[in-house]
Amino acid sequence: MNAPEKLPALDAQQLASFVDEAWAERIVPCLTEYIAVPAKSPMFDPEWEAHGLIDKVVRDAAAWVESRKVPGLTLEVVRQPGRTPVIFFEVPATKAGSTQTVLMYGHLDKQPEFSGWRSDLGPWTPKLEGDKLYGRGGADDGYAVYAAVSAIEALKAQNLPHPRIVGLIESCEESGSFDLPIYLDALRPRLGDVSLVVCLDSGAGNYDQLWLTTSLRGNITGTLKVEILTEGIHSGDASGLVPSSFRIMRQVLDRLEDAKTGQLLPAVFHCEIPAERVAQAQATADILGDEVWKRYPWACGADGAFALPTTKDSVQALLNRTWRPTLSITGVDGMPALANAGNVLRPYTAFKLSLRLPPLVEGHEAAVQLKALLEDNAPYNAKVTFHPDGRMNNWGATGWNAPSLAPWLEQAMDRASRDYFGAPLGYIGQGGTIPLMNLLQQGFPSAQMMVCGVLGPKSNAHGPNEFLHLPYARRLTAAVAQVVAAHP
Repeated sequence: MNAPEKLPALDAQQLASFVDEAWAERIVPCLTEYIAVPAKSPMFDPEWEAHGLIDKVVRDAAAWVESRKVPGLTLEVVRQPGRTPVIFFEVPATKAGSTQTVLMYGHLDKQPEFSGWRSDLGPWTPKLEGDKLYGRGGADDGYAVYAAVSAIEALKAQNLPHPRIVGLIESCEESGSFDLPIYLDALRPRLGDVSLVVCLDSGAGNYDQLWLTTSLRGNITGTLKVEILTEGIHSGDASGLVPSSFRIMRQVLDRLEDAKTGQLLPAVFHCEIPAERVAQAQATADILGDEVWKRYPWACGADGAFALPTTKDSVQALLNRTWRPTLSITGVDGMPALANAGNVLRPYTAFKLSLRLPPLVEGHEAAVQLKALLEDNAPYNAKVTFHPDGRMNNWGATGWNAPSLAPWLEQAMDRASRDYFGAPLGYIGQGGTIPLMNLLQQGFPSAQMMVCGVLGPKSNAHGPNEFLHLPYARRLTAAVAQVVAAHP
């Protein structure tokens, strides 16, 4: 019998050096150009196709990947009529006998500008300041395609065998990935036997270790509108007789939320928290301590010294932001700016709602329930409408709860965390939503999931002063390469 093939040993120091050079010489310059392009997601730019900005960042990223001339890599920009494009690339296996596929995921579309940027910063004006690259989309998560391909290059540089790798980079994620199922169906025969998904669109509890995302919340977004008049009326004439649309709005929202505590009242929006996730929250709370809640930019004092969050119990704080439903008001219409606010009883008030759902609550069904709750039996017989975002019969995004980790993957991630960060692997749930994960879990139920990202403390995705923490991004890239190399 022939002796088993001896595989070359991975040199972690050499791999880290390769990745550092890739980021300094090739990735940061491209990300700087990417940040300057306002490639807003279709929900925020309905004329995205005419504007051509999403197409530009997709074209630029595809051209960069092809310019690297990775041995065996083939790439296609896949387009369906009227749909946002996706990048699909493939690298054949070099590991003997490997028949399974690693899928790497990221996205290139962006959130809108938002206000409150520092005077010397802006969403489309990239700025490198120390270890941080400021601007919209670099961390969430334009870096992903560049990091993924550089991780593959790092393996090739050491002639390390790897399984087949495919990349799927979409441009609709910030709108709920409503185009993605179409592409997943079309590409399914080319995806192969996906045994590991590496998703680079998540967050980190700190910048000191590799963090694995264990769950993601779902989300319902939509516009709630209360109409009481057909036009504005002098408030001296009508107030006291015509009820305020804002007061009606408050009453409608009181059906959904306890205004004192923020707890959502209907049981349909809650689920039982698995014991494993509670235990992981306890372990994470032991690592992060009060930083769980102190890290936010509280208006009442620097570093949260005088903050009064919903709870200062770090375990409950982690569970609140990952496993409990929460309502946010993210936009408003029907209200003039303060400088133009005359003595007029406004005809309507409209709020943009963002309802985060626990990972195990089905998104569309929850959206149907929410619509009925808000619209039925309106106070004062006002006209109350709730229009969920998304396409009919596909409202809301369902969250995701990670499958149990295979021993090889848990060991490989912990080893990579120790090699490149000097600390063990951390586990954390995320309060955001990545619709792809639930879709992939359904399509590949036996696949393992490595969901991670660079959105650590104060990185502020979607808000002002968003930044990419470059040292963390470099180490994460090296960690991903090492985990892929460890794929059995």
